[in-house]
Amino acid sequence: MSKQALLIIPPERFNEDELFKPREALENAGIEVTIASTKTGEIIGDFEGKAISEKVFSDTTASDFDVISVIGGSGTNDHLWENNGLSTYLKKAYKDNVLVTGICAGAVTVVKTGLLEGREATCYPVDVQKDQLKENNVKYVEKHVIAHSDIITGDGPDGAEEFGKALVNAIN
Repeated sequence: MSKQALLIIPPERFNEDELFKPREALENAGIEVTIASTKTGEIIGDFEGKAISEKVFSDTTASDFDVISVIGGSGTNDHLWENNGLSTYLKKAYKDNVLVTGICAGAVTVVKTGLLEGREATCYPVDVQKDQLKENNVKYVEKHVIAHSDIITGDGPDGAEEFGKALVNAIN
């Protein structure tokens, strides 16, 4: 059975590099990718790029995937940071030994679950995101990728390619 990845994007304004570069790395490694959000259909990114959300993330079973990644973009702050359903979903995935990951504002979504408390993570290097890490007792590290064995965080568009490689390496 092939490996499966679930990439969760906000219902508007996802970051194109943070979605497309990791997706490409995963697909090139033979990993099947599903894109999900809080709605299905076409979603427009920060720079007018388009993606199709095939599923509502809450209609999927987290344990069906090898990796779940929350993708950043300006819509992530507005729609995913305080999404209790997503937080619960990610915690259940983690409990079921699914690799939980996030890039940029998506890393903050993962941090807000409490799963990284007392540990290191990265996010986009702006105060609004770094402050969220501090508030959740997570040490901010200025690197493209922080890869723990169970959770991976990425900093943003500049680290998106490295983030994609880290996902592939972690689940292969």
